[in-house]
Order: sequence, then C-alpha cells, then structure tokens
Amino acid sequence: MSKIIVITGAGVGLGRALARRFAHDGERVVLLGRTLSKVEAAAAEIGDNAMAVGCDVGDPDSVRAAFARIGEQYPQIDVLINNAAIFEPFQVVNASDRQILGAVTTNLAGPMLCARSAIPLLAAGGQIINVTSESIALPFPHLSVYQATKAGLERFSESLRIELEDSGIRVTNVRAGAMFEEGKTWDVDMNDAMAFHQAAMAAGLNLTERPISQFESVTDVFRVLLDLPADLQTASINLHARKS
Repeated sequence: MSKIIVITGAGVGLGRALARRFAHDGERVVLLGRTLSKVEAAAAEIGDNAMAVGCDVGDPDSVRAAFARIGEQYPQIDVLINNAAIFEPFQVVNASDRQILGAVTTNLAGPMLCARSAIPLLAAGGQIINVTSESIALPFPHLSVYQATKAGLERFSESLRIELEDSGIRVTNVRAGAMFEEGKTWDVDMNDAMAFHQAAMAAGLNLTERPISQFESVTDVFRVLLDLPADLQTASINLHARKS
C-alpha cells in the first residue's frame, strides 16, 4: 500500500528530489512550500501521485490551514519530512530582524509547528524525519543563527522521539552534508556570500574543495528510513559528502 508522505520545502532542492523519488516509487507525496507556484510546478511535473499545498512553516495559521487541507484529502498520513530551511550566512552584528527571525521561525519553530499538526494524522508506525546540518559540528563562520536553529532541531528530535515512543511514531534526525543539483541557485546577497567564503577560508574550510553530494544520492537514505522494519528505530543519521 502506498505511503502518504508530507514534505516541507518541496519546491526546490532536496525536498523536490525526495518528492520525485517517492512518487516514482509509487508513494503519494504532499509538497509544502511557501511559494505555491513552485510546489505546484513540481507537483505538475511529478504527476498524479503529487499534491501541492502552499504553506509558510514559520506561520502557525499557515501550518494549521495546510494540514487541514491535507486532512481533507488524506485523513491519515504516514510520514512528515521537515526539510524546509533558510540557509543564509551573516554576522549577527549586521543582521536584520528578518534574517534572524526568518531563520528561527522557519528552521526551528517550523518543524515544531508542522509536527504538532501532523501528529494527529499519524498512526502507529508513522514517522517524522527532521533534516539538520553537518555545520553544527564544524567551525563555519557567519552561520551562528543557522547552526543554533539546527542544533535546536536536533534536541527537539531527541525529545519528541521519547514523547511519541508509546504512540508508535518514530522520530529520526538526519544530519546532512553539502548537497547540490544542476540548475540550483543560491539566493543570497553577493557581498554576504563573498564574506562567508573568505571567513571560511580563514577558518581552514576551503568551500571550493569540500566534496558535495547530489540530492538524488541523499534520497536513497530516506528510502531506507521509510522501509525500516517496525521493530527498528534510528534516532539519528549523519551524512557527509565524499569525493568519488
């Protein structure tokens, strides 16, 4: 029987790659994204197994409305993948309110809000997968807010797993490394991007030489998580790109 999989941030990048992969596998996917036109385009490309729903994960009302819409179509879902995130390098002293609050609400509050709405739709055997970042454990400069939100999400994953254990809902944290796909662009101020690269180099992290994995490769790991036997639990997985 097909799984019903809800994926946030599914208009581009890893979220879209996951939606494509699971739909190809015969699952039904619900693509959530702040920009409705992006998730609609991705869903149209995927076909009948895909449903697009506009959702700003950092907005409680938007999340409630999105999951109400999902519940009308699917009274029960099998998987929530909290993938939506804002990755924007900046120094705190120069940061705007938008930069700080945008990262905190999307990267940290967003998964909490989506989990809250998804849990009533998840039956025993359901899964919540939270995507974090290898940057938590590396001395990346200009990413203090991003790193803090992802570290907080990992702590949330651990606590939520314990909270939901008796309900039979599994919670897994996936700490992912650098990923890429052809045609993807980085929507960030050029000056901030240059400052980030220069500061990373000074910290001993040459971004031009670090290996980068393909989104399509990463989807294989999520497939394994979805196919785990019912008597197994994976609390956390660390993924790192390697030079092939």
